[in-house]
Amino acid sequence: MAREAKKEQGELTVEEKLRALYQLQTMLSEIDKIKTLRGELPLEVQDLEDEVAGLSTRIEKIQNEIAELKSNVATKRIEIETAKVSVEKYKTQQENVRNNREYDVLSKEIEFQTLEIELCEKRIREALAAEKAKNEEIARSTEALEEREKDLEAKKAELEEIVSETKQEEERLREKAKVLETTIEPRLLQAFKRIRKNSRNGLGVVYVQRDACGGCFNKIPPQRQLDIKMRKKIIVCEYCGRIMIDPELAGVHLDKKAVEEKPRRRRVAKRREE
Repeated sequence: MAREAKKEQGELTVEEKLRALYQLQTMLSEIDKIKTLRGELPLEVQDLEDEVAGLSTRIEKIQNEIAELKSNVATKRIEIETAKVSVEKYKTQQENVRNNREYDVLSKEIEFQTLEIELCEKRIREALAAEKAKNEEIARSTEALEEREKDLEAKKAELEEIVSETKQEEERLREKAKVLETTIEPRLLQAFKRIRKNSRNGLGVVYVQRDACGGCFNKIPPQRQLDIKMRKKIIVCEYCGRIMIDPELAGVHLDKKAVEEKPRRRRVAKRREE
């Protein structure tokens, strides 16, 4: 008998169980927030790293294209000089021709080489214009790269700081949650974790808001609200399956008069029927 009395004395009341579950959920929700915060920052850092790498690759590619353009210009200038030498040679030969046919042949060669020179000069102008445009593009890309590198450096520093801070806070919350879990009976704790896992917002315990479930916002009958307020048994929402508690237990203070009016009206109505 003494053992049974001691056991009963050590057991938590329904109200204490609900309060412990809500406290546990508050801690776990804080851990979720930390995870979310830490989960977004590495992605931001990764995006910036990808952008920096992309800009660096782009600049390198343009630089290679500029080098190719310069090489083409140099080649065309050599071709121009070669053509000019040929023109002078053909002009000299024209002075020593014996007949009109040889003169015409040399004239055609001179014309061809002159056209080659003009074509090479055109290609050089086009290449120089392209080189100028690409240099301007490099300037813009380099400026963007420098800005992104600064952003990346700042974001990495922010990530390191937040990771350092949140790691300590997460460990503290996990330790407190672990201790609190030992006070909750295994079956109830397992049910709470299952509900929390299946809920979209990670809430396994919700309080009544405006006569509705704080999780799915479906209306709760007045008698069921009264049962929740009495804290004599664990009540789950028939729609979403979340454990429901009254606002006061969650630390949310409502107007007691407004809450108590509904049950009183029901009792008056019942007396009239009798």
